Amino acid sequence: MSLKVGVVGGGQLARMMIAPAVELGIEIEVLAEQESMSASLAATQVGDYHDAEVVLSFARDVDVITFDHEHVPQDVLSALVDAGVAVHPGPAALGIAQDKLVMRARLAELGMPQPDWAAVSGTAELQEFLDAHGGRAVVKTPRGGYDGKGVRVISAATEAEDWFAALAEDARGGALLVEELVDFSRELAQQVARRPSGEIAVYPVAETVQREGVCAEVIAPAPHASDRLSSVAGEIGRAIAEGLGVTGMLAVELFETTDERLLINELAMRPHNSGHWSQDGAVTGQFEQHLRAVLDLPLGDTSARAGWSMMVNILGGPQRDSLESRFAAVMTEHPAAKIHTYGKEPRPGRKVGHVTVSGDDLDDVAYQARAAASHFED
Repeated sequence: MSLKVGVVGGGQLARMMIAPAVELGIEIEVLAEQESMSASLAATQVGDYHDAEVVLSFARDVDVITFDHEHVPQDVLSALVDAGVAVHPGPAALGIAQDKLVMRARLAELGMPQPDWAAVSGTAELQEFLDAHGGRAVVKTPRGGYDGKGVRVISAATEAEDWFAALAEDARGGALLVEELVDFSRELAQQVARRPSGEIAVYPVAETVQREGVCAEVIAPAPHASDRLSSVAGEIGRAIAEGLGVTGMLAVELFETTDERLLINELAMRPHNSGHWSQDGAVTGQFEQHLRAVLDLPLGDTSARAGWSMMVNILGGPQRDSLESRFAAVMTEHPAAKIHTYGKEPRPGRKVGHVTVSGDDLDDVAYQARAAASHFED
């Protein structure tokens, strides 16, 4: 009888778990939010992940439940655990990923390096933080933000008045997260995987390039990364995975500062855009690794297959025709490029796929990856 993994959420991350599951002979089932989502190939149920009965019904005959995103409510996660379902990552770890204020507090308890931050409940507190940090700061909604959403760079507390008003209206109170505006030279991402039994595997640290708050490119390993930087990034990822009890894939987004420090920006407890390079560029890609980890199977080799790998996101896609209509030109001109599409209709700004290229000459790898991805844009 084969192992069976249930994935809550029908997006592209669930979709990209399907191929390695098939290769391993693992059965994968998906609870999709609606019909025709990215992971519809494996969708065995469509329903609301906020509804405990729906999720419990879905989980009835799988060996483990894992996730395409971190948004499943805590009461639903607790109901799964109470029913004896193996849930990875578990409710405690996901709770930290779900709330940025909780994340900052727990990372502080672990002694992890991060920007100065505060929980602020009104404009007076926010202005006080601004005054103490050079008059500019980053303010974030604690829950729900991604790809630049729920994040603002401000120079006056009044710029967050609408968010404070929304907090007051939801009758639960709460606070916003404000962070110092970090003077960074670049952004990095450290992927690690951890099994429930404790084994950890660390990937090469990667450099990420953001455009308008959305990840556009990833290079692995990060160019010009010293042995010390790579070691420290790996130690941070390992310490967070162990300290927070993460099971499955963990992505730690980092700032490398102009004075050569590493500060933690965000966490993701699942496969992550910054790890897509590993699908073709590492011995064990992050999606196979996630399946191994949540099933508590031995973890795979994380070594890079070539000197360099680059991932370029396809953002928006062609508006005049389909992604598939561009395949022939891309494959002819860039035969080394690996194309991954998400089964999504093109729409301005939407992540509809990505391209990866690996090789031993970084300039050529970067040219091939960018040129291949550009074929999909009008």
